[in-house]
Amino acid sequence: MDKRIQNFAKTLVNHSARIIPGDRVAIEATTAAEPLVRALYQEILNQGGFPYPLLKIPEQNKTLLEFGNDQQIAHVDQLRHQAYQEFESRFRIYSQVNPQQLTGFAPKKQAAFQQSLSPILATQLERDEFKWVTTLFPTQAYADQANMSLEDYQDFVYSACLADQDNPIKKWQDVKENQKKYLAKFQGHDLVQLKGPNIDLSLSVKDRTFVNCYGTHNMPDGEIFTGPVETSLNGWVRYTYPAVYEGVMVKGVELIFEDGKVIKATAEDQEAYLLQLLDSDAGSRYVGEFAVGTNQGIQQFTGNILFDEKIGGTIHIALGSGYPETGSKNKSAIHWDMICDMRHDSTITVDGDLVYQDGQFIK
Repeated sequence: MDKRIQNFAKTLVNHSARIIPGDRVAIEATTAAEPLVRALYQEILNQGGFPYPLLKIPEQNKTLLEFGNDQQIAHVDQLRHQAYQEFESRFRIYSQVNPQQLTGFAPKKQAAFQQSLSPILATQLERDEFKWVTTLFPTQAYADQANMSLEDYQDFVYSACLADQDNPIKKWQDVKENQKKYLAKFQGHDLVQLKGPNIDLSLSVKDRTFVNCYGTHNMPDGEIFTGPVETSLNGWVRYTYPAVYEGVMVKGVELIFEDGKVIKATAEDQEAYLLQLLDSDAGSRYVGEFAVGTNQGIQQFTGNILFDEKIGGTIHIALGSGYPETGSKNKSAIHWDMICDMRHDSTITVDGDLVYQDGQFIK
């Protein structure tokens, strides 16, 4: 086995999820991620846990939307839901062989499928003690999407996750310490204003908590985030990169906010899909997350949000459900991160003080 996969599994089990004896651990993946699933299974056993692989066949979701009836598409996965309700931990490993498998299906079908995931997402967000971790196994399809060879993409993934380092857990602890100074620029303040060629937006973070992300829930990581005051967003943003959700790539998304709500949304393509998801429920036109990407080791767009939202010099704003630990009260069936590049002629001010310019925090 690739030594980096073994390193990766040890980091996920011992740093990200902090598995202890007795923990029941769901491992969600497709069969394409078998090498990492095997390594995780072994490492969970080594730490005294009980691994439960919940594997899907490749393109399983596409098959469901193609052949399933309305009731089957809207059906909540009972095994996953029970695991989220009762288990101590779960790993979700993105490992698609066709990341855009849902493109082309009617927006109504896609919205019904997203709604079926809502109870599972809600349980994940509401259980403070639930040790959930999301990561990715490099497949040829992801490499193609990133315009890389598989070998280059594997190098990119393992480098971004620090799995190519001798002591990746120590490296992630260093990230934690370094990012504390970024949190201090926002925590305890109120008005955040973002300006640049693609954004003119204000929001409030008053009485909200900023979270330091260093590989405990996402791998790779490198961001700070909060849930902004729900009714505080005013202005507009044009997202620099395509917004990808459940394999559907929506290009040229532009949103206008008024008192926290998206009052106008346009896209260069897949606009019907965008509008359908925005109308999923009462919370889908409001924002659940505002974040700054800090991972300077990730600089290129790959088409995968797990990596792209961490790009150093960008911000991302998620429509829909927020994380309760930040103080967010927004609930929705969706959580859709969209990325705006801040590396050119862009600033962030907090209560009138310049804290960030052209993709870098002011020292």
